[in-house]
Amino acid sequence: MWRQLSVATDQGTAEAVADRLSDLGALSVSLEDEGDQPLLEPKPGETPIWNHTRVIGLFEADKDLAAIRSDLIEHFPDRFDAWREEEIQDQAWERAWLEHFKPMPFGRRLWIVPTGYPAPEQEDAVCVSLDPGLAFGTGTHPTTALCLEWLDGLDLRGKTVLDYGCGSGILAVAALLLGADSAIGTDIDPQALTATEDNARKNEVLERLTICHPKHLPAGPVDVLVANILANPLIELAESLAVLVKPSGELALSGILREQAEAVKLAYQPWFEMNEPDFLEDWSRLSGIRRGD
Repeated sequence: MWRQLSVATDQGTAEAVADRLSDLGALSVSLEDEGDQPLLEPKPGETPIWNHTRVIGLFEADKDLAAIRSDLIEHFPDRFDAWREEEIQDQAWERAWLEHFKPMPFGRRLWIVPTGYPAPEQEDAVCVSLDPGLAFGTGTHPTTALCLEWLDGLDLRGKTVLDYGCGSGILAVAALLLGADSAIGTDIDPQALTATEDNARKNEVLERLTICHPKHLPAGPVDVLVANILANPLIELAESLAVLVKPSGELALSGILREQAEAVKLAYQPWFEMNEPDFLEDWSRLSGIRRGD
């Protein structure tokens, strides 16, 4: 059993409170919107902070939450409201995760298969195996699904692929299993790079995958670039990403809300022949072909 302490505070205090909870022994700290403020566009590396934020700390069952609460009040006087304390029961987290994550198809032959499940009975199935411990980036989100479906529709034999903002590495790993000669997975989050390495090793493609921070990308453009991040960063990065794609190379962009698709498309048109967007639920994917220099 664990105990959870949460408190609502203002935008300017939330990150400092989160850091203080970590110092006081929280096993994990998370931030949630306490009001009803959409926040869809943090830049890469930024922490999303709402105007009115709930900070949540998870502690061992024997932690004195009253003492932690007093410490926060002392360090941040007159900054809090809506305190909550809860007991969290033990769960078999991996089993609970597996109950909600089943093998899923994307396109004609690509499947995402969690550990412990057999491969689908499809003669030409291409299966990406993922562990419950690396559950983020499993393909369940529409933006990831749109990118996986796009990759499944390409002829990747002999191609080089760049997964920009790789997260779990699911897109880079899928590209390699679909026939790409080599791939690069890049992300500003060290945890994402670790998850990408673990997933690549599990799928036996690590020797063909380069994993790095964007500052350390290998020289030279690639045949295929896929970036599943957010609309505003994609717009800001348009020229930088364009030079990473070979003439006649292919591009896919996602993490874009339906109403943002046109603005992102316009940002890439100076370098790419852009297709009309594809939609899934409220999300969109853009694709295009790099013009020759």
